[in-house]
Amino acid sequence: MAEQSETVTAVTDAGQIRGRVTADGILSFLGVPYAEPPVDPRRFEPPRRRKAFETPFEAGEYGPTAPQRRRQGPLAAIMPNVVRPGEDFLNLNIWTGALDGRRPVMVFIHGGCWTWGSGTDDGYNGSRFARDGVVLVTINYRLGFDGGFAWFGDGTPNLGLLDQISALEWVRDNIGAFGGDPHAVTVFGQSAGALSIGALLAMPRARGLFQRAIMQSGATYHAIGPTSARLVAHRLAAAVGVPPSREALSKVPLDELLEAQEQISADMAKNPNTRLWGDAAANGLAFEPIIDGDTLPVLPIHALQHGDSADVDLLVGTNTEETMIAFAPSGVDHVQASMLHPIARRAGLPPIRALEAYRAERPAGRPVDHATAILTDQTYRIPALRTAETHPRAYVYEFAWRSPGFDGQLGACHGAELPFVFDNLDSPDWKTLVGDAPPQKLADRMHATWIRFARTGDPGWDRYDSGKRVVMIFDGNSRTVSDPRGITRAVWSGRQ
Repeated sequence: MAEQSETVTAVTDAGQIRGRVTADGILSFLGVPYAEPPVDPRRFEPPRRRKAFETPFEAGEYGPTAPQRRRQGPLAAIMPNVVRPGEDFLNLNIWTGALDGRRPVMVFIHGGCWTWGSGTDDGYNGSRFARDGVVLVTINYRLGFDGGFAWFGDGTPNLGLLDQISALEWVRDNIGAFGGDPHAVTVFGQSAGALSIGALLAMPRARGLFQRAIMQSGATYHAIGPTSARLVAHRLAAAVGVPPSREALSKVPLDELLEAQEQISADMAKNPNTRLWGDAAANGLAFEPIIDGDTLPVLPIHALQHGDSADVDLLVGTNTEETMIAFAPSGVDHVQASMLHPIARRAGLPPIRALEAYRAERPAGRPVDHATAILTDQTYRIPALRTAETHPRAYVYEFAWRSPGFDGQLGACHGAELPFVFDNLDSPDWKTLVGDAPPQKLADRMHATWIRFARTGDPGWDRYDSGKRVVMIFDGNSRTVSDPRGITRAVWSGRQ
């Protein structure tokens, strides 16, 4: 990215904010706090709006990230995370072309299983969006237990989601000072960021804060009930040897608590038994939004079925081989044909019929290809299609370009679309995903599509319905297809 030189000051309701101007003429304002630091007595409270700055806030560098552990091993090379310590981590970053005018605003919500990630990673630099006429915002929010994604039943859950709402309220009230239109806001997110948007669509406090939404590899099925949330919270307390309460966990050293969160997630992955974990076992994530009847009244898909957020334009999509990210780093040959029947059965499918369908669509496929297809459909594609079927203003895409990572085994895996959406193919964050010669033409197409949708609510193809089932396929030969892989989609009829 271009180096930063001279300064520029935005005058907002939150006070004066001094940013930088890059050599390319892009204005950046980094690490801007949108809420008071959630520490000490405010640690487990809903976010509190930050007091107006009395002197100009220096926004020349990224701020702290939410507490998390730095990723290790092969997955860190695919989707790295930056860890910046500090208490003032409820902050956001803004890129814009100018302080005047009224441009569409796009707010990116990062993923990371609600336990890691931030809006400060180099791969999420918003300069190319600003170059092309968008005000781009990335945000940080509380994660894991501190984010209220595990709950003993006391106090307020879903604090991380409330942080996201607080950031959107800050955008509504202040983005006009950065050349943005507060009435033309698109939220977009990937993985847990997309799932967060699914929750926001169902949360009364988020109404009116955005007009459009893009959900990348995440839909409206990931939320758990209070019983499951308590099971996870109790197991977390047991892992660190303290009584099951927020107060007791608040006294645990942060590094120890973060390590225990990782262990809890690993334990669930090894033994996803509903008797141990409740609803969370079915979703495969230990820390998730909680249906408490207040902050999140119902499962998001049920809210959409009742007409909630029907006025929000929606673009939802997945990658063809999402779950290959779990197989490729450790080698694909360990997946044997004998494993496919149990995989199909655990997914709730009739194994014989399901495997006939998946093998018919991929006659030359290896066992790992069939396993990836079933798991991708279970976790990503079918929930996305169900969401689109439910929503009256939904469009669907599929990202099919195959990453050369791990000797070409990564394929169109989870997260592979991100470098193309941000048009940041040159970011070192994405080196493993995109390789040495990624197709710039594909990045141009996807990046422009996201911007077109933010401007108009129409990405350039027909809305999805249960008749035509039009899907835009993004790859070297991007095109619309009616009901791609309809044979395996039909296998899931009445399920998920």
